[in-house]
This record gives sequence, structure tokens and C-alpha cells, in this order.
Amino acid sequence: MATGEIPSDQGVVLPNETVLTWQAPPVKFGLGATRDVGYELRRLGVTKALVVTDPGLAALGLPARVSGMIEKEGIQTELYDGVHVEPTDVSVREALRALDGQEFDGYVGVGGGSAIDTAKAINLFKTHPADLMRYVNRPVGEGAAVPGPLRPLVAVPTTAGTGSECTPVCVVDILDLEVKSGISHAHLRPHLALVDPLNTLTMPAQVTAASGYDVLCHALESYTAVAYDRRPRWPSPADRPAYIGSNPISDVWCERALALVGGHLRRAVLNPSDLEARVAMSSAATFAGMGFGNAGVHIPHAVAYPIAGMVREYRPAGYAVRETMVPHGQSVVVTAPAALTFTYPTAPDRHLRAAELLGANLNGITPANGRDVLAATVVALIGDTGGPGGVADFGYGDADVPGLVEGTMKQQRLLACCPRPVGPEDLAAILRASMRLR
Repeated sequence: MATGEIPSDQGVVLPNETVLTWQAPPVKFGLGATRDVGYELRRLGVTKALVVTDPGLAALGLPARVSGMIEKEGIQTELYDGVHVEPTDVSVREALRALDGQEFDGYVGVGGGSAIDTAKAINLFKTHPADLMRYVNRPVGEGAAVPGPLRPLVAVPTTAGTGSECTPVCVVDILDLEVKSGISHAHLRPHLALVDPLNTLTMPAQVTAASGYDVLCHALESYTAVAYDRRPRWPSPADRPAYIGSNPISDVWCERALALVGGHLRRAVLNPSDLEARVAMSSAATFAGMGFGNAGVHIPHAVAYPIAGMVREYRPAGYAVRETMVPHGQSVVVTAPAALTFTYPTAPDRHLRAAELLGANLNGITPANGRDVLAATVVALIGDTGGPGGVADFGYGDADVPGLVEGTMKQQRLLACCPRPVGPEDLAAILRASMRLR
């Protein structure tokens, strides 16, 4: 019998996975939910909390107000506002140096994915000190397992995008290697997600759009990922990854997220004061986080890491950054149409259902003639919300494809979730098809 195969009660060998694992943090959602932050930290036994945020958000005053809410419950706070938009290995190490010698028994991430991911990293390395590359996923880092539980972390998202408030992952740009990677382990998942749509009202239109693209791709990639029971059985429960593949529980959350994105992303971008749309997009981000935080993502996210890591000149509108940067949602969405065309043959009905949830009219569409429907639906959504016109918008050309492919092939944790084998030639074709979307 091969490693990982077990006999069923009937004596039949089962080579594939049969156990579905699914996790999510407790969620408090609603207008004004931020006010509960102090109560929740006290309930978790926290006596001294570090509030983690970025300089732009700190200037708006929300993190200071959150600290005040916490202190009213008799909990000490310190504020770290040095988060780098799109965290890097350098910015994480700088945060740890700045906090050296200070001890906290709880953390609060206030901001988008950058702040929440940085809070996860600080919590990890303050609790289980090690070199940063010790926990970064292979083959970029050593991929060591997180050795034990972390301190309580409460996530207070201010964007409707990353879903980091629900996921067991933090993403870091490894500058010397010009590639993004991540740390992935169940212990990284926040202890509580406090989702208050009022905190998203100050997002510029460009940030709203890019964040929404991330939600869109989380839901699409999770929904089209290889099914958990079509992957080989893991040798032991400890070997099961955080991303198990598409599954019936994640599907429920992804379908709801897609319907919300299809109905509300355009509204949230074009009218920032549309509170109903803001609530819907906050819901979509959290729901998609619950989906992909267990099912996983595949090609668009894998390609996005080198797209962001290798950028030379691009500076996005709407972001208060001085250096070159591709916002995560933009880097993900530009290859989604070609990637989903590539995965279409593995589950035509599922791809068409996703398009329908986003608003596509399927009259006259069959699995035989519907290969381009989902891609066209995504391209239309990008265009209507002022998104990038393709990978070339970031300064890349055909000569950059080999390097982008090489960086993508390092993201095996994500590519393993693709519903069909994908190699360098496939990725090169997807990138070339994504240079110009419209």
C-alpha cells in the first residue's frame, strides 16, 4: 500500500483525501462594531495590547480612537504606525526592531491586509522568535511549522478586500528575491474579526476598486480550485495544508461573495458614499475570506506575487506611496480572465455559475460554447471600475515573461490548488494573453 493510502471499512484502498477541514474566526459584523474592541480584548484576557496600523490611517485618527476604546476597558495600549503598504521582509524586521524589549499579551490590526498581515507577523515573531525566512513558505523560505499558539489578535479591517481578518496567512514581499511569498499556518488566523463597514468609507475609489478585485479573485479562485477530495491523501493530519481545495462549505461563502461583488462593486467605486454598497462589499470580503482561507487560491494569486515583486516604475493612483508598487488586487485581477479560461475545461458548469453570480446572462450559453463568458464578465467589471488594462500597464513586456514565470513557479503552495496541472509554458501563455485585456 502506498504512503498515505488507507483501507476503508470495506477494505477498499482510498488514495485521495476524504476529510474536509474548515476553520474561521468568530466574526462581529455591523455598523459600529468597532466599539466592541475593548470588550472583546478584555474577554480574551488581554492586559496590554499593541495596535498595529499604517501612517496614512494613523493620520486619519481611527487607530487612536480604537486605542481609546480599548483603554476604557482598563487595558494598556501602545501604537505601532510604521506598517508598510504591501509588507516586505525589511518592513517586518524594522517593526520587530522597533518593538524589541516590549511585551504584549494581545494585538489589534487596524487597516487593510497590510496592517493585519503585519500584526500577524509581529505576533508570530514576538511569540516564537526566529529568522523571518524560517516560517516563509517553501521554496522561498524554510517553510517551518509555527510551533504553537499565538497571542490573541483582533482584526479590524478598513478595506473590503484581503479577507485577512479570516485567513491563516500573512503575505510578505521578499525584496532581494523580487518575489512575494507568505507564511501559512492555522495559528496565524485572528482570534476575532471585527468588521465595521463604516471604517471603509474613507477609501479612495482606486483603493475600493483594487480591494474589490482581491475579493473577486479570492472567490473565483477558491470556487474553481481543485476539489479537496481530488487531492492525494495527506500522510497525517499535521500535514494537511491550510488550503485544502474547493469544498462544499467554502463554496457557500464564495457564491454569496460573488453575488455581492457582481451587484455592488461598481456602486462602491462610483459612489463612495453608497453605504449599502459599502456594507455589501465588507460582507463580500469577509465571506470570500472564509472561503479562500480554507479552499485556497491558484494561478492569479501565484502570478501576482512576481508581478508585484518585480515592478520597476509603476505607481498607482489613490495610494499614498513614494516607491513603485502594484496594489495586490490589481496584480491579481489582470491574469484572472486568461487563468479562468485555462481552468474552464475542468468544470464548465462551475465557471458558468460564477459568471452568472457576477451578473452574466447565460441565455443560449452551454458548456460547449461558454468558455469565454467568465473571462469577459471579469474584464467588463474591471473596465467599469477603472481598473488596469493588463499586465503591460505595470511596465512589463514580452521580455519579462520568463522572469515572471520563474517567480510564479516558486508559488507551489498556490499552484497546487489549480484544478489542472500548470507548468511554465502554460503560465507564459497566460501572461502573454494578459498583457492587454481590452
